Amino acid sequence: MTARKRLTPEESRASALEAARALLIETGPQSVTLKAVATRIGRTHANLLHHFGSASGLQKELAGHLARTVCETIKEAVHASRAGLGSAREVVDLTFDAFDREGAGALTSWMLLTGNEDALAPIITTIHELVDDIATEEAGGNAEEQQVHRSTLNLVLLALGDALIGAALAKSLGLPRDAARERAQQALEASMDRYQSAT
Repeated sequence: MTARKRLTPEESRASALEAARALLIETGPQSVTLKAVATRIGRTHANLLHHFGSASGLQKELAGHLARTVCETIKEAVHASRAGLGSAREVVDLTFDAFDREGAGALTSWMLLTGNEDALAPIITTIHELVDDIATEEAGGNAEEQQVHRSTLNLVLLALGDALIGAALAKSLGLPRDAARERAQQALEASMDRYQSAT
C-alpha cells in the first residue's frame, strides 16, 4: 500500500479548491460538498472539515478563489487592451468565459439560492478592488472613475446573466448565441472611446 504524500496546509487547501472548482464546472454547484471534494483528492472528510469548517466554508473559499482568478484574468485583458495588445472583444470573452465555463455564474446563483449570500463577499470585494485598481491607474478624475465603474458593472452583469440564462434567452428571441457578448463588446468599445476622448 502506497502512503499518501503529506501536504502542507496551503497545498491541501489549494488541492481542495482546485477539486471543488473542477466539480463545479463538471457537475454543477450542488456537487461541491466536503465529501465529494475529499473523495476527489483522496483525503478524508475530517481533513477538509479542519481546513474549511463546513461545506459553506468551502463554498465561500471557492467563491474567493474564483473571484481572484476571474478578476486577474479580466485585469490582464484590460491592461493588454489598453496597451494595444488586445481588443475589447478579448476582454468580453475572458469575462464571459470566467462566469460561464469557469463556473463563477453557477456558483453565484447557488450561493444566492441556498441563502449563503455572505459567500459572495469575496467576489464582490475582488471585483471592487479590480475596478478601483483600473480606475486609479487610468482615471484622471471622478467622472472617469465613475465611467470605469459603470463599464465594469455592465460587463459583469451581462456575463453573469449570460452564464445563467443566455443560451435559452437568445434561442427564444431568435438571436445568435453570442448576442450578449456582441452587446457587451459594443458597450465596452463605446466606453473606451469616451475615455480616450476625455484624456
